Amino acid sequence: MADQKEAEKPFHAGPILLAPVAASLIMGVLFAYLIITSQAIFPSATPFPEIGLGPVVNALIFVVLTGFGASMIYLFLKRKMKNLIRFLIGFAITVVTFFLANVYLLMLFSLTSAADTELLAFVDAILITVVVDVELFAFHNIGGELVVLALGGALGTFLGAAIPTISAVLILLFLAAYDVVAVFRGPVGKIASEGLDYLRGLSFSFRDIQMGLGDLTFYSMLAALSLIRFGPIASFGSIVGVLIGSFLSFKMLEKRGMFPGLPFSIILGLLGMFMAVIL
Repeated sequence: MADQKEAEKPFHAGPILLAPVAASLIMGVLFAYLIITSQAIFPSATPFPEIGLGPVVNALIFVVLTGFGASMIYLFLKRKMKNLIRFLIGFAITVVTFFLANVYLLMLFSLTSAADTELLAFVDAILITVVVDVELFAFHNIGGELVVLALGGALGTFLGAAIPTISAVLILLFLAAYDVVAVFRGPVGKIASEGLDYLRGLSFSFRDIQMGLGDLTFYSMLAALSLIRFGPIASFGSIVGVLIGSFLSFKMLEKRGMFPGLPFSIILGLLGMFMAVIL
């Protein structure tokens, strides 16, 4: 979801607004390259196999869980339980950061001759998690915004590597459709109308816009999926599609104060990936 911040001057969508999207995509590609180089193999992150209706069910489960999470945040918000929301976000960010840091550090250290790589990765992951928490929740500066970009790239890449191809494509498509409903009729739009400042860690601010961590995550998921499964040309095609889609979404913000960030970017990103594979 892209949200226009209140400002005195009329909002204008310029190419500079693509900078954070491009940065998160680049981070995602770098993490994906690390996965490829280290030849890491992830167990499937979906409960059903890639046969029959399995991918459809996997995608539906993912969307239902996403919708449930957004609905719970909105419920807590309506009950004025903002401290609980902050605690849950902080806990989730801490767990996810430590997990991802440990996973990627293990892959990085596997490329070196370092001894006790598991212990080294564990200790460094703790240090990284502490730094992330401090930047996000203690200081309100550019460091926290950069952390959100990195988290989006790292988490999206992990999902792109751990979710089988068909399920991943369907998840992205279903989420793009859900995003439209959630922003205009569902909990996401209602949450955004209350302001995203208290959702520290789940949103990113840049100039006149605010974007959700989910948008950055799923952009990177598509770019990483393309690179890992189909190669650099397909990944480049998906990145071009995501950037064009993001710019179109920002242009819609000139007329609306809020617009879903996934539909244009995911559809054009998938189109770019498939065109690169076919051609």
